[in-house]
Amino acid sequence: QVQLVESGGGLVQAGGSLRLSCAASGRTFAMGWFRQAPGKEREFVTAMSWSGANTNYADSVKGRFTISRDNAKNTVYLQMNNLKPDDTAVYYCAAGWVAGPSGPYDYWGQGTQVTVSS
Repeated sequence: QVQLVESGGGLVQAGGSLRLSCAASGRTFAMGWFRQAPGKEREFVTAMSWSGANTNYADSVKGRFTISRDNAKNTVYLQMNNLKPDDTAVYYCAAGWVAGPSGPYDYWGQGTQVTVSS
């Protein structure tokens, strides 16, 4: 059983930046970020394989968000730049086997709120 704990969310103005972190209690393979805005379904944001060789991004965040990981610390990061109000959501970290939108992902964090004001 792997536990995931996200941190780094908050309130930021449009055009600003935030960096999310997700610390895993054990070794993980593929790790990803998803988000869910009020009244909407959870959507894929980005994911990275253990080696970093395979990385995927949703079209809506390409060029603005960057995923990275430190395997020595069992931690994955999400650097979010040029944030837009549409990025407002609860962001979830996930760990699984395939670094893509469908995973599958076996473990999920509790989520961290990101709010972007206009």
